[in-house]
Amino acid sequence: MTVLEGENSLVCFPDFVSSSMASPKKKLQGLVAATITPMTEHGEINFSVIGQYVDYLVEVQGVKNIFVNGTTGEGLSLSISERCQVAEEWVTKGRNKLDQIVIHVGALSLKESQELAQHAAKIGADGIAVIAPFFLKPWNKAAQIPAVAQVQSLAQKLPFAAGIRQYAGLAVRAEELLDGIQDKIPTFQGLKFSDTDLLDFGQCVDQNHQRQFAFLFGVDEQLLSALVMGATGAVGSTYNYLGRKTNQMLEAFERKDFSSALNHQFCIQRFINFVVKLGFGVSQTKAIMTLVSGIPMGPPRLPLQKASREFTDNAKAKLKSLDVLSFTDLKDGNLEAC
Repeated sequence: MTVLEGENSLVCFPDFVSSSMASPKKKLQGLVAATITPMTEHGEINFSVIGQYVDYLVEVQGVKNIFVNGTTGEGLSLSISERCQVAEEWVTKGRNKLDQIVIHVGALSLKESQELAQHAAKIGADGIAVIAPFFLKPWNKAAQIPAVAQVQSLAQKLPFAAGIRQYAGLAVRAEELLDGIQDKIPTFQGLKFSDTDLLDFGQCVDQNHQRQFAFLFGVDEQLLSALVMGATGAVGSTYNYLGRKTNQMLEAFERKDFSSALNHQFCIQRFINFVVKLGFGVSQTKAIMTLVSGIPMGPPRLPLQKASREFTDNAKAKLKSLDVLSFTDLKDGNLEAC
């Protein structure tokens, strides 16, 4: 799969992943955790904890799909070599444990994106994600689709997904991007939509319901609204540590217990609203994941700054007050590791 990752993201999933795999893959649905890249105090990647990280997602959070080297994973702060190593480690440690592993291969250079796409196909990833170059950038769909298609063409038969980051000045409506995209990128089979414009998302679902696309929503605190409009799954950073709670919401929605589903969504919103007011980003996500899981995520890579102890203390208190996690999940040792 290739994903054009960002504020609105198009996602493609073919019936198979690569010629080396004999059996069809499951359709990408449910929760997809946007993974964090663990680092040491010196800013080097801590590969040693990724196996433990996989087990935690599967066994504790009930999340079996991942999105690697995206914004949450600080992908654009890593070298090409590091991105390849991180991708390979997730594929290796996730084998026979995870359902779908999507690797983000977007870069400022299309040549680098092509190199990363080829590597993802080589190591057996289940799909790739791409953001179009956003410094010297395509301004509209006519320029953006050929750029993304160049990357996908070197990814063999990996499923494809695409997206746009509005903050990068690539604001093309997903509805517009979906129109005729399979003519240009035949492996396209889905959408990762990470914007709050539910009109655009709804039209994507409404106008393409006969194509059986996967519609993945990327705004964690608004997922229930997207489920009502036809979302088949979700990609987000909070599923690293709130996956269990979000899965409870999905289960309630599936059994048409909408009152319970809404209560779960409101609980998630209370926490996200709280940390957003404190200042919330990749640094704070790493601190919360360390706090909740006990797995050391380390600091972010510069120019990002480490989350403050005050933030971590406040986040811990809020999680306890909401009863989102059990008290045994929030060990004092975890707080010290932050």
